[in-house]
Amino acid sequence: MLVQSSSRIFICTSIWKVIILSFLLAALSLVKATVLAETPAKSEKPEKSVVFQRVPMQYIAALGDPDSTSGKGAETWGVWRRDPGPRGVWLANFPHLKAAGGFGPGNWRFDDADWWLDENGLIMEQPDFPLPAGKYIVTGGREAVSVLTIHALNKDGEQHWELESDTTLYDVTHLGCRSARYTPMSEGQTCSPETANKTDFPVEPGGIMPAVNNCAKQDYTVLLVIAIGIEV
Repeated sequence: MLVQSSSRIFICTSIWKVIILSFLLAALSLVKATVLAETPAKSEKPEKSVVFQRVPMQYIAALGDPDSTSGKGAETWGVWRRDPGPRGVWLANFPHLKAAGGFGPGNWRFDDADWWLDENGLIMEQPDFPLPAGKYIVTGGREAVSVLTIHALNKDGEQHWELESDTTLYDVTHLGCRSARYTPMSEGQTCSPETANKTDFPVEPGGIMPAVNNCAKQDYTVLLVIAIGIEV
């Protein structure tokens, strides 16, 4: 996800790297890199502990009440395992993307029935769905750092999520990185980046992504992942 100024382009999270590194050290110190399960009763099977391993920045596309500390619906969350911005295509260059057979930089494939935009008007590759169950250390690049737990699918096909230490979804939302998913509003309609208004971009931090003619739009919040839990 890129931020464009009048003189240069830079990754939206680059201005947070120093801050996030300090958050990571604080978070790993706080949890001592390991979340231990409670001591089970003798009749119970011992649970595994979780060790957090630092990873290159990943980006979760999340849906939910920003004021909630937990909820359901995590089966609709996705993850970009690397910044999609540098491989994005500007709206003005959409004709070139079509001419390339829909293949963007890095060989990702544009889907005209399900496509994504970022806050600068970059057409992005889709995140990977669903976000795997597990534990993640997440931040919004501001103050809060928390452990996010994504639970396994239940019998109803739902996944619950929760954040520790009374942290809300808003607290760990990166306000500068905006994203939205666009799909045809009805069967047979054309929903195309060609009809997006380029003057609607860039979107202000925390703002709502612009509507596009004939498209249904779903805004997603973006959480930054700095470490992932591994069972040991």
